[in-house]
Amino acid sequence: MTRAAYIHLPFCRRRCFYCDFPITVVGDSPTLAESLIQEYVAALCQEIAHTPAEPPPLQTIFFGGGTPSLVPPQYIGQLLEALDRQIGIAQGAEISMEMDPGTFDLKQLQGYLKVGVNRVSLGVQAFDDELLRVCGRSHDVADVEQAVAMLHRAGVANWSMDLISGLPQQSLADWQFSLEQAIALNPTHLSIYDLIIEPKTVFSKRYQPEAAPLPTQEQAAAAYCFTHKRLTAAGYEHYEISNYARPGFACRHNQVYWRNQPYYGFGMGATSYLGHRRLSRPRTRREYYQWLQSLPESLNQVSPDAQWDRWLETLMLGLRLRDGLSLTALADEFPMSWVEALQAAAANMSPEMLSLTGDRLHLTQPEGFLMANTVIVTLWEAMERSVFHQQQGQPLPIH
Repeated sequence: MTRAAYIHLPFCRRRCFYCDFPITVVGDSPTLAESLIQEYVAALCQEIAHTPAEPPPLQTIFFGGGTPSLVPPQYIGQLLEALDRQIGIAQGAEISMEMDPGTFDLKQLQGYLKVGVNRVSLGVQAFDDELLRVCGRSHDVADVEQAVAMLHRAGVANWSMDLISGLPQQSLADWQFSLEQAIALNPTHLSIYDLIIEPKTVFSKRYQPEAAPLPTQEQAAAAYCFTHKRLTAAGYEHYEISNYARPGFACRHNQVYWRNQPYYGFGMGATSYLGHRRLSRPRTRREYYQWLQSLPESLNQVSPDAQWDRWLETLMLGLRLRDGLSLTALADEFPMSWVEALQAAAANMSPEMLSLTGDRLHLTQPEGFLMANTVIVTLWEAMERSVFHQQQGQPLPIH
């Protein structure tokens, strides 16, 4: 059953120096932005209308980008109406929208709430004007404070804040300061991302990982452990490797991804996952518009994921969650021999990193979370050896 939808709104004033997302830069021209937005929203509505849908209605919707808050409320309303007509939106659905400080005012925010948005993800990244400038962000700390004040004034009860650690020139003291500022503003949710230098970004041309002025692995680990300790002490639950929430405020939409459950994806660069089939849309507007001309045929031109691929992906995503994986649930979906291979591999891992509590296999906090990639790769390799041996030399179904 598919209960989640992601809609990609690619428009940005400019590209941040760490960003490799599929975006459309519109600068500061409202006229250009409005023209491009109107055309793109019409294309999105076309894609939604051609999407085969079946009950149940959507429980979560996420508007991501890009900078969705550059899109006026009436267009968000059009998209929600299109989703409701084609798929249906459940009463009480979580409808999230990414917003950047300095890109909206109180009237605009109230407009988003009026058409149905009920959760805001605020892209803050840092509480330091110089660090924001180094990142190529278009807002400053004063914009952040003003944005939060508007969220409170509009009565937004469920809102998240994004921060990035490991930025160039960012000391541990700088990071601790940003974290304290965030806690003081009392968001119900915090997403804490460690900087990754992506190819072809401005940062990839300027910096090499672990080379000054970027933090070393040891410094990044210290920041991660401090974050876990400080936020859990402040009442946040560390429910996923990069995410913290007040009780009851974990992001429902993102948990669909981490549990490897199906979801609709709409817009350029978006990926859908339906019936164990993944479909990625083109990453530019022109190619996306061309792709739309072949609907609905293009929606069927994708083959199902191999079961082994889906198994590995389920493990990788599920272990990101504090609650980890249910072995019983895995056995209901995958061969029992694979679950047994997983248990055997896990038994050889350090209990300081990976733990089996009752039916659930989960990473420890914060040590296991911190070493998640290493733990997961070690599990994969051990399971591949075990299953390959059981199949007496037959190749594994990996594509």
